[in-house]
Amino acid sequence: MGEDQRRWKKEILISRDDIQSRVRELAEQISRDYQGREPVLIGVLNGVIFFFADLVRAMTIPVKLDFVRAASYGSGMSPSGEIKFTKELEIPVQGRPVIIVEDIVDTGSTLVKIMKEIAEKGPESLKVCVLIDKTERRQVEVPIDYKGFEVPKGFLVGYGLDFNEEYRYLRDIFVLRPDEEGVGH
Repeated sequence: MGEDQRRWKKEILISRDDIQSRVRELAEQISRDYQGREPVLIGVLNGVIFFFADLVRAMTIPVKLDFVRAASYGSGMSPSGEIKFTKELEIPVQGRPVIIVEDIVDTGSTLVKIMKEIAEKGPESLKVCVLIDKTERRQVEVPIDYKGFEVPKGFLVGYGLDFNEEYRYLRDIFVLRPDEEGVGH
């Protein structure tokens, strides 16, 4: 256990069963909406990896897969305000239906920048699927077409969501709070 983990308390917010149930529902909805078509699903790394894999495996239509990496978080609980792309698309999306798959939308700034970059490549359509829509600190309006859960506030970890690269492995989603007693959970 890292030093960071000993100073934080985790409280379960969304159980693994609820996550898997909602992921299946989203996959069914996307599969219905794109029946007879082959959308390109673009996962936003790193946090999306578990959600993306589970979503794709639950779909009943063929899809193409690609990833981008764009980060707005530094080494803390607040966005840095700066957004950097460290992995670009490899699959051409011009004239194709595209769905951006994101783990969490917080301020909205990162997702809006990703959408703008992809829209400039000329997709037939551009939709957004997010596991968590966190509304507390929204700064930019973001169109979300497929939403797993809406959470008003809290720093979330687990199921791919991290704090300083810790906690991604957890199967449930937790709210992370400072541990006043210094014991950790």
